Amino acid sequence: MRALHSGRTGRLRASVVGAAIAIAASVALAGCTSDPLADQYRDGDSKNYIAGDGTVTEIAAADRGEPIEYQGTATDGSTISSSDLAGKVVVMNFWYAECAPCRAEAPDLEKLATQYDGKGAEFLGVNVRNQAATADSFAQTYGITYPSIVDSDGALQLAFAGTVAPNAVPTTLVIDAQGRVAARILGQVTEPSTLDTLIRDTIAETS
Repeated sequence: MRALHSGRTGRLRASVVGAAIAIAASVALAGCTSDPLADQYRDGDSKNYIAGDGTVTEIAAADRGEPIEYQGTATDGSTISSSDLAGKVVVMNFWYAECAPCRAEAPDLEKLATQYDGKGAEFLGVNVRNQAATADSFAQTYGITYPSIVDSDGALQLAFAGTVAPNAVPTTLVIDAQGRVAARILGQVTEPSTLDTLIRDTIAETS
């Protein structure tokens, strides 16, 4: 967390820093052909980024507890809630635009979302930091077609507290048709086949 500064100098400094971050984010998102930040992350240069280690956790149906209720506003202004997705397997990805591993995994998530479109699983992004315009710019840059909820106030993160670690973004959850977390990948999805298996297994529970 940034420390709070008092006085005009502090406010000016915060404004300058905020503007610089916004400009850097927009520059980083421009252009689809190259993403140096994601490439560096894939090559092992984390730039001191703290994330999950890719640990996969599966939760047996008998141990999943109660369904989790949630609601949020998507980047297009529509409301998406757990009741809208009741009866469907949901793949929920927590991310934000400046996150290197989020960028690295984005093409794999979109490929799986296309694969499962109309076939038993719905993909839903949860942007934990950006506003709608930045989230939409990311989606356009990476060709993401599934919706994202803007969760800059932390409401969905709170709903899934204990399942999504605050310092582990990205995190991907597979939520069963009853609204319970069936599996979690803590960190980047480095093996899409693993997530594919988790989704297929969760869908199979309802058949």
